[in-house]
Amino acid sequence: MTPVRILITDDHLIVRQGLRLILETADDIEIVGEAADGAECLRLAPALAPDVVLMDLQMPGMDGLTAIGHLRREYPDISIIILTTYNEDEMMLQGLQAGARGYLLKDTDRETLLDTVYAAAKGETMLKPEILQRVLAIQQTQLKPTVQNSENNPLTDRETEVLQAAALGDRNKEIAYKLGISERTVKAHLTSIYNKFGVDSRSAAVAIGMQKGLLTTGG
Repeated sequence: MTPVRILITDDHLIVRQGLRLILETADDIEIVGEAADGAECLRLAPALAPDVVLMDLQMPGMDGLTAIGHLRREYPDISIIILTTYNEDEMMLQGLQAGARGYLLKDTDRETLLDTVYAAAKGETMLKPEILQRVLAIQQTQLKPTVQNSENNPLTDRETEVLQAAALGDRNKEIAYKLGISERTVKAHLTSIYNKFGVDSRSAAVAIGMQKGLLTTGG
């Protein structure tokens, strides 16, 4: 099995070292490099060819959000996972919109870290429900309620249900079971949602759905 190649980007050496120590305990993960800011990450990415970049958001020089935007445009095959803390809700939402595939809190446990990395490497999105709840909550306090009419919501009722389940962290198999449909149908609905929103990832679709007021925190 080809190991998952990871580039760690964080301005704190101790964070980079801690992540390296944890990740290197897995036989199928290879740390190909470390970067202290977004600009260094962009310089290293083409030569190191990582599968996954772990990206801090707040760094001196080029911040994580700017670097995510560049990576998505220049190296769309690289999956990005945001490193964040609980007090960065607005930045987390911006990271989703920019195309990150998931969040990791800097005090996350080893199992969650590895699961998120593996999912991102396969092109999947791992969004912990409690993180999405926080983002949804701050959206509801910042945005005025919107009327879910056909202009604001281009999705069908079923697509809205699929997106809501995705926002709560359900995998395709879980969404299929919950809605009584096949996994293939779930994938088809997600593809339709991506096309309608003009995005290419589940996380970005969730972000757009939050902006439009289509999602709720109530499961």
